[in-house]
Amino acid sequence: CFRYIELSNGLKALLISDLTQSESNREPVAKEEEDSGEEEDGDSESTNEDSNCSAAALCISVGSFSDPADLPGLAHFLEHMVFMGSEKYPAENGFDAFLKKHGGSDNASTDCERTIFKFDVQRKYLREALDRWAQFFIGPLMIPDAVDREVEAVDSEYQMAQPLDSNRKEMLFGGLAKAGHPMSKFFWGNAQTLKNEPREKNIDTYERLREFWRRYYSAHYMTLAVQSKGFIFMSFLFGSFHSGQPRADFSDLQDPFDTPDFNKLYRVVPVRKIHALTISWALPPQGKHYRVKPLHYISWLIGHEGAGCVLSLLRKKCWALALFGGNSESGFDQNTTYSIFSVSITLSDEGFQNFFQVIHIVFQYLKMLQSVGPQQRIYEEIQKIEANEFHYQEQMEPIEFVANICENMQLFPKEDFLRGDQLMFEYNPEVISAPLTLLTPATANILLLSPEHDGHCPLNEKWFGTQYSVEDIPEEYRDLWAGDFPLNPDLHLPAENRFIATDFTLKTSDCPDTDFPVKIIDNERGRLWFRKDNKFKIPKAYARFQLLAPFIQESSKNLVLFDLFVNILAHNLAEPAYDADVAQLEYMLFPGDHGLFIRLKGFNHKLPLLLNLIVDHLANFSTAPNVFSMYIEQLKKTYYIILIKPDRLGRDVRLQILEHHRWSVMQKYEAIMADLGVTDLMDFVNRFKAELFVEGLIQGNFTSAESKEFLQYFIEKLQYNAPPAEPPVLFRVMELPQTHHLCKVQSLNKADTNSEVTVYYQTGLKNLREHTLMELLVMHMEEPCFDFLRTKETLGYQVYPSCRNTSGVLGFSVTVETQATKFSTDFVEGKIEAFLVSFGEKMVNLSDEAFQTQVTALIKLKECEDTQLGEEVDRNWFEVVTQQYVFDRLNKEIEVLKNVTKDELVSFFMEHRHASSRKLSIHVVGFGEKEKETHGDDQSSSSPESQDTGRKTSSYGDVSELIFLPASPVLAKASRITDIRAFTSSLNLHPYHKILQ
Repeated sequence: CFRYIELSNGLKALLISDLTQSESNREPVAKEEEDSGEEEDGDSESTNEDSNCSAAALCISVGSFSDPADLPGLAHFLEHMVFMGSEKYPAENGFDAFLKKHGGSDNASTDCERTIFKFDVQRKYLREALDRWAQFFIGPLMIPDAVDREVEAVDSEYQMAQPLDSNRKEMLFGGLAKAGHPMSKFFWGNAQTLKNEPREKNIDTYERLREFWRRYYSAHYMTLAVQSKGFIFMSFLFGSFHSGQPRADFSDLQDPFDTPDFNKLYRVVPVRKIHALTISWALPPQGKHYRVKPLHYISWLIGHEGAGCVLSLLRKKCWALALFGGNSESGFDQNTTYSIFSVSITLSDEGFQNFFQVIHIVFQYLKMLQSVGPQQRIYEEIQKIEANEFHYQEQMEPIEFVANICENMQLFPKEDFLRGDQLMFEYNPEVISAPLTLLTPATANILLLSPEHDGHCPLNEKWFGTQYSVEDIPEEYRDLWAGDFPLNPDLHLPAENRFIATDFTLKTSDCPDTDFPVKIIDNERGRLWFRKDNKFKIPKAYARFQLLAPFIQESSKNLVLFDLFVNILAHNLAEPAYDADVAQLEYMLFPGDHGLFIRLKGFNHKLPLLLNLIVDHLANFSTAPNVFSMYIEQLKKTYYIILIKPDRLGRDVRLQILEHHRWSVMQKYEAIMADLGVTDLMDFVNRFKAELFVEGLIQGNFTSAESKEFLQYFIEKLQYNAPPAEPPVLFRVMELPQTHHLCKVQSLNKADTNSEVTVYYQTGLKNLREHTLMELLVMHMEEPCFDFLRTKETLGYQVYPSCRNTSGVLGFSVTVETQATKFSTDFVEGKIEAFLVSFGEKMVNLSDEAFQTQVTALIKLKECEDTQLGEEVDRNWFEVVTQQYVFDRLNKEIEVLKNVTKDELVSFFMEHRHASSRKLSIHVVGFGEKEKETHGDDQSSSSPESQDTGRKTSSYGDVSELIFLPASPVLAKASRITDIRAFTSSLNLHPYHKILQ
């Protein structure tokens, strides 16, 4: 049920009564008068329904486009600051602490023209949560001390964003806008724009924040969505939101680019070693045409991967690996001043060498679309697919649903709040033709990213430091594209889609109903689990399989060949399976540690057709030498990209230490540099297909008889043999020594200031009770960790504790992502230790009431009903893929929580805090002044490139070996790990372990 309200101060609200949580049969109400009171939401007794989450979201129609010229990033900074206490609830982290205590979460985001705040919480506590949350907009504290500290979090967020090519490309693209257009603003904000420069210019950031809040955080710019059981609203609270001044109107600033400067070629040096081409056009804003969605129609065609389309032709030439076409619908891509239409292509090495011909193929396809005009058949096919998905969509998480709805309330009339962003309402060829005719070579902007540009780009973008150059399009192509160039006969419209579902019948079960999956096949070649859905009652299903082949882990070479196999299999499937993909039949192939994962979901009517297609291609796998070479080069880039990210490198190092026989990404990178050929791959694939154990799970709208046919098709088509013994699905894990060890490695991206510190404590082989205790402990730890390490110490934007289940071995960790420009990793580790000391004191002094509140919150979270079938499938698939099969694990954990004591939890934590704890610290050290203070010039001189003075300076570091750094005197007591293999060779090895009881 939905109820729409407009308050006298201008705030618009949509109240959503969740009937999945309620027995209410009230009809939907759509009122526009002011709410005169509050609807009752039932009595206050705690029931199972209390465990279901309620949520609220508020969208304010102001964003970074409204930043003042002298304070870039102010809108983003204000989004941070309003959450740091209010006049009524002054505790800085009070709201986060309240939500954590009651199983909730919150988040916020700033876009170009909108800012969204959202939270969820157990239903019983929604009223108090709404009061606390509303106070941020009624009377935020924003005290000067908090302003000084929180600017560091904004700065850390900016520095974490710097190594991402998508952000760098957006900032560079925005910088091309003509003077005065808001597209060119620096939206992120950092310490320079929000603290250092304002001080130099005597600008009072604190006062300007309050001024911005008074002007723009106004009720008449706000739309609110609240979802709960029954209608819950407090008009007296939201009615007290103030009304500010008129905001800036950007709708008269259309056409952000000066055309003569726009038609250029921009060469860019990316962070990742990839070749990528982006062709973009700035179009008149298209939001008002939401009923037709012309850009969706065009992007559906330009991004099509079937025969006759751009990517199909480029793949045949081995020039491209992927293509995205369209408008992302982010505020940067779609706003009141313009709509961006982009075609982004991931190029192969050969495609990079022929990039002008790639551009020409895109222009030829667009010209073909313009010449044939909009096609009603194709529009109605897309319309039918979108309508099917809308009608049978699974329920979203409440927090995501209300966030989506409150934004839709800014964009569409109230009759389309729920559907305006999803449905294609009416075919209008004139509306589609208008933007289509503007996609011409003369108005295109061309960005070409490649590591080959390194050292050849003299210009630097101001904020992210992106190296780029600008050049004219060569006369040969300028003349070609200015004229009436011929169409390409290989490019044509896609054929009719055979994967669109037409049968939505809910099947009658052919076996007794069960709460959990049951085993319906179990033999030496495979095992199948099945559960018929009788709860969500939608004509969809999930099918998941793992194809286990233990020889994959024999060598790093095998793992590389496995990655190649899965990538090329996906390449071979891309064109024949694309119709299934656009018809809302999703599939994913993933190379796991011990075998191939195949995941499918969507309308059950055509799902068997898709699975058969995948198995057929698996059975008949082959590849051409040029495709093999293209994916060898792409995989080198993929491994490189993983290794230059501090968080991914840190994980790789940690698991290489902990898991026996785990091959690192660096070892795979080394293996792929060897001379591999098509014969190596085909030998590997034939061995893979010869001996397998296939295990699967089918859930949804299938019968057990139909489900058995899935596994039977694998067996019949692949004709594989059973392995001599059932393959392992876990690693064996090293038992860490009873002392502190430190593994400190240098980041492999010399241009990256970001560091990561993870302090891990290994608990050992434990049962379900201890694993549940650890989950409770980490839940207790989350808010104090954030408050201590981020809010007060300002160490970084991302700080978090984690419950670690490493192949069945229990542990926990605390991670801080920081910057070497601000703190050394040794200093950060000292602060993590200080946090753990203070947390231990907090636990010892924890009141019985506070302890019980947290226990209850975790119980309620585990009692929360699934909002969609996929959540249940994920939980059951974890049990299958780890071969534990404890499908009622949640119930068992709840029983543990009901009799756990505070003393037991405190003792459990303290067991990790003595001198003989099994403690492992992993540091990935970024490049910056604070690390130079610790290591002098050790960092830079450790790089092989810098030792060779004859080589040109490169932006790209060597990723073929780890560079181990010494600890400072602060961590002198820790035992250093400088040779992982030597260290682990002396350790005891845990047996395989599963958490069964």
